[in-house]
Order: sequence, then C-alpha cells, then structure tokens
Amino acid sequence: MLSRILRLFVGLVLYGVGCALTVAAGLGVDPWTVFAQGLSRVTGLGIGWITNIVGLAVLLLWIPLRQKPGVGTIANILLVGTSMQIALWVLPHPDELWVQVSLLVAGVVLVAVASGLYIGARFGPGPRDGLMTGLHGRFGWPIWACRLTVEGTVLVLGWFLGGTVGVGTVVFALGIGPLVHVAMPLLAFTRPSPQTRRPARV
Repeated sequence: MLSRILRLFVGLVLYGVGCALTVAAGLGVDPWTVFAQGLSRVTGLGIGWITNIVGLAVLLLWIPLRQKPGVGTIANILLVGTSMQIALWVLPHPDELWVQVSLLVAGVVLVAVASGLYIGARFGPGPRDGLMTGLHGRFGWPIWACRLTVEGTVLVLGWFLGGTVGVGTVVFALGIGPLVHVAMPLLAFTRPSPQTRRPARV
C-alpha cells in the first residue's frame, strides 16, 4: 500500500511539472491545458489553480454519469494543478527555439512517465479520464469518440479564450499515447507473488 501511495503522489506531482514544462516551452500545449491557459488569461488566476478548479468542475459532471471517484481522483484534483503552478513560478520561459523544443519534449516524456506511475498505482482515474469513461458507460459511445468530443471541445474553447495551440499541441497528441503505452507496463504496480511474500518451507 505504501508503495502504491508513493507512486500515486509522485506520479501526480510529476504530471503537473510535465505540463508546466510544455507551458513554459510556449509552443502549444495539450487540450485541457489550452483550456486552463485560456481561462487563466480571462480570469487572471494562475494556470495551475485553474487546472485544479476545472478538475473539480469536471468531477461534478460525474454525478449524472453515475461515476464514483477514488482516492486517486481527489489527489489528482489537488496535486496536478498545484505542482504545475509551483513549477511555473521557477521555470524559465525561453525565446531560443532549441530550448523551447527541449522543454516541450521533456514535458511530454515526463507526463508519460507520470501517467505510468499514477495510473499503475490503481487508485482510480483522474477527473478528465473518468468523464470520458463515464460518457462511454452512460451513452455507449466509443472511448475514442468520447475523448475526441471532450478534448476537441475544450481545445476550441481554450483557443478562443487565448490558450496556446501550436506544434506542441500536435506533438503531445501524437506522442503521449505511444509513450504512455511504453511507460505503463514498466511502471505499473504489481503485487508480490505468494512465493516472494512467504519464506519457502524446509
């Protein structure tokens, strides 16, 4: 249990830092961060704090979808945006293209590693993932259609509000799936077998 909790918390913090790296790169971010960035520009609140607020709002949408949050869901709302905001306070916002590209690539890879950690801890989905699985369960839509509908909507709204859509958005969209696919089996929590838990009888 301690190992799973550690994976959950480390994964969520790293996820926020990874998102902050993509924001600092200034080349475009993932759809939900575009949305948070747009709301941040309108409200004046930090992107990280907006991310927490959006996560809470999305969680409320679980109610009509009859989804039940887990510990990981609540931790996601509290930690991802907070760690993103703290990271953005200390990260540079460079103008040199090679530094921007480096930050973008590092951010996408870190988000993939973080996803492998927190999903592998098996404490429940994040609020955004739960929204998509909830739509799938309630209406029978394919997961890909749920993801496309939800992320397409927040991307367009965020763009209209002033969020950054660019090459980084495309890199994230194309790269995150394969990278998480690699990271999850490597970082997933596995229970020790009975042979490893108990000493062999003599």
